[in-house]
Amino acid sequence: MLDLAPTTAEPAKTQAETLLEVNNIEVIYNHVILVLKGVSLKVPKGGIIALLGGNGAGKSTTLKSISNLLHSERGEVTKGSIKYRGVEVQYSDPANMVRKGVIQVMEGRHCFEHLTVEENLLTGYYTRKDGKAQMLADLDLVYTYFPRLKDRRKSQAGYTSGGEQQMVALGRALMSKPETILLDEPSMGLAPQLVEEIFEIVKDLNEREGVSFLLAEQNTNVALRYAHHGYILESGRVVMEGPAAELRENPDVKEFYLGMSDEGRKSFRDTRSYRRRKRWLS
Repeated sequence: MLDLAPTTAEPAKTQAETLLEVNNIEVIYNHVILVLKGVSLKVPKGGIIALLGGNGAGKSTTLKSISNLLHSERGEVTKGSIKYRGVEVQYSDPANMVRKGVIQVMEGRHCFEHLTVEENLLTGYYTRKDGKAQMLADLDLVYTYFPRLKDRRKSQAGYTSGGEQQMVALGRALMSKPETILLDEPSMGLAPQLVEEIFEIVKDLNEREGVSFLLAEQNTNVALRYAHHGYILESGRVVMEGPAAELRENPDVKEFYLGMSDEGRKSFRDTRSYRRRKRWLS
């Protein structure tokens, strides 16, 4: 006997909305130095996207292209487009990007050293106009994620540790109510335990507050454990991209960035640059 009961089709998976789209951009410094050579990437709403590569690969330049901080360093986007929520923003100004909800946390933390920790955090609220009660509520939220900062809130920021200053920089960004945070080298100069702590906070902000992240990072191992998707930059070009879990298992990534090969762990001296892999740059 035929079963004529209606079948229920599985609902189609909805693709996450694209917040940020970088399309084939080139960046030149001082009108002559070509740094980015056709970089493209996407950041979906609610995503953690890792931008990986060695020193000088173009990671920080990519972030500054998005936040429009290039002009202060005599750089400019000369080709391609950068769109946020479908609107071109490459010719916008940094303050407008902050109002749109795009905040960059610079490499090296960059606290106001002469201000207290709490005063540093409150500078992140400067662009908002929703009242003191909301400011205090958001400050409480920051202290929930960074309890160490609550203990040090009256301390001068310049006398706090490197890990605490990274927390201040992230907390200050959070005070501006961001939709997307561009996070540049969060692990630089930090002990492994502190690196894990910072990335756990990034994960919590992503999952609980819905903040999207594009993070530039040399520590490929930790970045790919927390990211959803990754792009690998070499000499200003994207040479590889894919889901983070797949990149972690990719033999080339293991060999060149994690120091592993089929023969086991390799020393840094034994590893070669992606530049030698011309098939990736073709």
